[in-house]
Amino acid sequence: MQLNLTKPIVFFDLETTGVQVGHDHIVEICLLKVFPDGSKETLVQRVRPADADGKTVHIPEHTTAIHGITDADVADKPTFKELAGKLLEYIGDADLAGYNSNKFDVPLLVEEFLRAGVDFDLSCRHCVDVQNIFHQMEQRTLVAAYRFYCDKDLENAHSAAADTEATYEVLCAQLDRYAGVSYKDRAGRVSQPVVNDMGALSRFTANSQWADLVGHIGYDKDGREIFNFGKHKGKSVEEVFAQEPSYYDWMMKSDFPLSTKKLIASIWERRRRNKLNALKEHFGGK
Repeated sequence: MQLNLTKPIVFFDLETTGVQVGHDHIVEICLLKVFPDGSKETLVQRVRPADADGKTVHIPEHTTAIHGITDADVADKPTFKELAGKLLEYIGDADLAGYNSNKFDVPLLVEEFLRAGVDFDLSCRHCVDVQNIFHQMEQRTLVAAYRFYCDKDLENAHSAAADTEATYEVLCAQLDRYAGVSYKDRAGRVSQPVVNDMGALSRFTANSQWADLVGHIGYDKDGREIFNFGKHKGKSVEEVFAQEPSYYDWMMKSDFPLSTKKLIASIWERRRRNKLNALKEHFGGK
């Protein structure tokens, strides 16, 4: 089935130094851009992982054992900061898709752009996580998904190019398999969510309980941001900041992802504005 697109969508996969969004770096990125007419183009780029000062970050041996990329393989490659403009231009206004992308690839891509001084905007994009469709409808892995949906064995698993192409093929096969198939969510609501529409797929695969990209901040039943970790887990972020302002300072100085810090900074600023407006209304009424 050809994807029903109103604008391009970029399927992408990352190979990295590790799995901590706020700490680790991209060492290889593959971008498969699919256009509304069904045509495709691919960009594969290895990246020299580097810290804020441009110093090379070591790729741990246990990570190399998974994807096969060593320090020597990327020693002469550009850093993400050097590639940011090229990647931003290539992606353009496209939607994004990947396998386990909402939990890892999208947050880490945004993190790398922020480290490079680029505010990569997700508000105008649909993000489709093919793994979430699979897990909610069948609940298995990419290798199994490829065999299950496409009746093929995935060669070179954990190669960014192979994984990206497989993810694209799996989504197309999912759209065929689940056309008209009903799904019941945990609340008992029944729908037919797997349709050839990137907005609908984005909503189906999104984690609606997360306020930030990695799940440190969530939402309560009233839609307020709450902490999902630590001593204030379950408490309102604004209320904690009001009662313990030092917690905001601690978070901003700690090793949280920049995207999480960006969110809590906006909550802090919103609280400051609301407090200021309340004071103006109070004194203006005297």
